[in-house]
Amino acid sequence: MNWEIVIGLETHVQLSTVSKIFSGTSTCFGAAPNSQASAIDLALPGVLPALNRGAVERAIRFGLAIDAKVAPYSVFARKNYFYPDLPKGYQISQYDQPIVEHGTLTIQIPQPANGNKNQPQEVEKTISILRAHLEEDAGKLLHEEFAGLSGVDLNRAGVPLLEIVTEPDMRSATEAVAYAKALHTLVVWLGICDGNMQEGSFRCDANVSVRPVGQEKLGTRAEIKNLNSFRFLEEAILHEAQRQIELIEAGGSVIQETRLYDPTRRETRSMRSKEDAQDYRYFSDPDLLPLVVSAEWIEQVRSTLPELPTAMRERFITTYELSAYDAHQLTASKALAEYYETALEKMGAQHAKVLANWITGELTAQLKRHELSIEACPVTPTQLARLLMHIVNGAISNKIAKDVFQTMWDEKSGDEAAAERIIEAQGLQQISEVGELEAIIEQVLIANPKSVEEFRAGKQKAFNALVGQVMKATQGKANPQQVNTCLQQKLGEKEAMETQK
Repeated sequence: MNWEIVIGLETHVQLSTVSKIFSGTSTCFGAAPNSQASAIDLALPGVLPALNRGAVERAIRFGLAIDAKVAPYSVFARKNYFYPDLPKGYQISQYDQPIVEHGTLTIQIPQPANGNKNQPQEVEKTISILRAHLEEDAGKLLHEEFAGLSGVDLNRAGVPLLEIVTEPDMRSATEAVAYAKALHTLVVWLGICDGNMQEGSFRCDANVSVRPVGQEKLGTRAEIKNLNSFRFLEEAILHEAQRQIELIEAGGSVIQETRLYDPTRRETRSMRSKEDAQDYRYFSDPDLLPLVVSAEWIEQVRSTLPELPTAMRERFITTYELSAYDAHQLTASKALAEYYETALEKMGAQHAKVLANWITGELTAQLKRHELSIEACPVTPTQLARLLMHIVNGAISNKIAKDVFQTMWDEKSGDEAAAERIIEAQGLQQISEVGELEAIIEQVLIANPKSVEEFRAGKQKAFNALVGQVMKATQGKANPQQVNTCLQQKLGEKEAMETQK
């Protein structure tokens, strides 16, 4: 039987406020355990929560960015359940009246390259976001430091979250990862989350089910909790889907439950039975008034929105004549897009493609090699722009430029004139003077008579070999275009002389 995977994601986005959602306690990560848990976070008798306006503004910002409905009236409820890391015995969340509903996020799904490694193909798909609601985080259980026991750190209790819930629109682990990456880019782009997955600022729960291809009815889902890396998200979905298929084909049935993913064993395992809404006994929180968001407030937040990734991609395609692939790569983060545009201002828009190739190629490769973000790149946009202008002007070859770039990377000097200084100090200026180049080519032809004869016999590889010898003789400093032109001319002259004889 052919099976279809059906996936919906619930993503917990930790909002970038300096204080918690219902108290003034710090949200700073890394403090000593239980040093940032106030009486309000613990709901001790006699305390009252007070809603953080900054958390609400961040939720509005997100709602506007996904073209969703921002509710003028929403309500906080108590979601009752008893876990060791939930100090109140309930979580303040939103249930039937969330602040954000019915938005969309367009994603780019990678496709097989079809032999073109330079321009991988991508397919666009729009994912429906059912809702995004405000809530508080729970604490954290610590198992590693206690032999046979668990500790609890309540510093995270009360940290503001925006839980973003999709419709079951995704049909593969690849689509789910593409959505998670696009959402991660957006919330960081908007400045509402730092996106640090290692610290738990962005974590996903994946609802996974399977059904026979062509069947409309959804299968029974299992929820995989707290996936804090894109790789784990993909692995967990693939394993869980396969587990369910094998279970059904063996005559069993999937039960609705919550599961955890073990990345060491690469398997999911049962955590607890999955509760339904009635099991949480939701009711309106009596200590919090309904949240009223005025039209004026929404418009004020709208006026502060940056240019969004989708709009910027379209502008890069129309204004700079970049491919959709290049535009998508360059808007993978706001910081990368800003790096590109800062460098392009120094070069001129006519060189947009040259710069795009270098950033998505050499620069990105170096960042990955050293596990650095673009914010930590030791080569500034101005430095890169000035280096690339030497290629554009024919002063150095692309190969030499890579060597200069490596030196600039290692120096970490920030010197705007670094490219010029390195080129001059190392004598890397490209040989473009025709007379000098012709003399070198003449020596190469004398030293390689066999390649000359093979070229005359019609073998193109022989010509390429001679080009390589010229580049070697000039230590890569010759202008490749001029080498081709001069070499063809010299070979033509020699052939004419032989014919006359």
